[in-house]
Amino acid sequence: MIWNEEAECMSREDKEELQLALFQKQVKTVYEKVPFYKKKFDDAGFHPDDLKTLNDVKKIPFTTKDDLRSAYPFGLFAVPEDEIIELHSTSGTTGTPVVSGYTRHDIDVWGECTGRAIWMAGGTKDSIIQNSYGYGLFTGGPGIDHGAKTTGAMVLPMSSGNTARQMKMMMDLKCDILTCTPSYALYIAESLEKAGYSPEDIPLKAGIFGAEMWTEEMRKEIETKLGLKSHNIYGLTEMMGPGVAAECDEQNGLHIQDDHFYAEIIDPDTLENLPEGETGELVLTTLTKEGMPIIRFRTKDITSLNYDSCPCGRTTIRMNRITGRSDDKLKVKGVLVFPSQIESAILQVDGVTANYLIHITRPKILDEIEVKIEISPETFSDEMRNLETLQRELEAKIHSAIGIKVDVSLVEPESLPRSEGKAVRVIDDRNLDK
Repeated sequence: MIWNEEAECMSREDKEELQLALFQKQVKTVYEKVPFYKKKFDDAGFHPDDLKTLNDVKKIPFTTKDDLRSAYPFGLFAVPEDEIIELHSTSGTTGTPVVSGYTRHDIDVWGECTGRAIWMAGGTKDSIIQNSYGYGLFTGGPGIDHGAKTTGAMVLPMSSGNTARQMKMMMDLKCDILTCTPSYALYIAESLEKAGYSPEDIPLKAGIFGAEMWTEEMRKEIETKLGLKSHNIYGLTEMMGPGVAAECDEQNGLHIQDDHFYAEIIDPDTLENLPEGETGELVLTTLTKEGMPIIRFRTKDITSLNYDSCPCGRTTIRMNRITGRSDDKLKVKGVLVFPSQIESAILQVDGVTANYLIHITRPKILDEIEVKIEISPETFSDEMRNLETLQRELEAKIHSAIGIKVDVSLVEPESLPRSEGKAVRVIDDRNLDK
């Protein structure tokens, strides 16, 4: 089922022609209306007239998170402030936040993109969407809300938290689509199970989960416990919010809304563009955003792009699941480690849950990793020797996945902190400044 067939099924030749025209218009706009970009382009020796083909995109300098922070709060707006009707912001937990501004046109585009995502998940005008992403400055809740209203679906603006009420509303209103972070979906699933509900009792048919990295193993866990089909969604405040890309029923990559966003893959070290299919850092450009256009933004997310047509009928470029971030990878004992590798290994072993915590320390000279993993309620009653066997199996699986040894600690069910937003999976207590 396709929401906008003209845009989502366009031939690659027509799409590239459209992208070039939109890109040329966008660089001209920011050069004339955003002093930050005029200076950045001039310093790099680039003029908008130099963009004659899509291959010329490589001549344009990148935009980084630090650039956006330096322009805080409104330094990148391309329209007068009285044309901005909505603001969102990153958390700013690692520095100055990034503020993103939206015109009426931008909100319409956002609703179109998240509307496509809802349709990909099987949503219709008859759907009741339980929107359990956070509302407020975070883009998750409002983004899905805009999409639901665009498609005509009924939206229940639950936001995150108050899980008991989440369950009551879900069951009473017969919600058929759940939207939230995957870690919160798993928490809701656990809570429903404790309340005596089986997957067959739950009215949900589909889930749209994002805002944090998650693995295929996590997907299977959620689908089994909630009895639904789960769809990955991708977005970031700097671009728009959720809806930049989303999965269809094929679950084989996320369709980028490439009539609104231009995607590239670069080598994060050399900054050179990589060929189709190779893995590297995702770079995105907003092609239609009016309020705060962003050119060649380095997302830091690691993925690859697939240009083949999807069996669903869409011809939009697909991005593979994010496997990590170029700035969030952990260097432990000289080895680069992504938390997703550890999660994948854990969920290949029976007897444990998807709740874990990676704790990295450096008590003396060498790094040490402890992975705390919750065991399932059934395993909790096992004899000690069975738990020791399980612990050794997990240590071997993780060692095989990341190439270094870890200490696994099996902990009681429900003993690790739960998240109603983005899950915290890593605590790094090394003082790496010394």
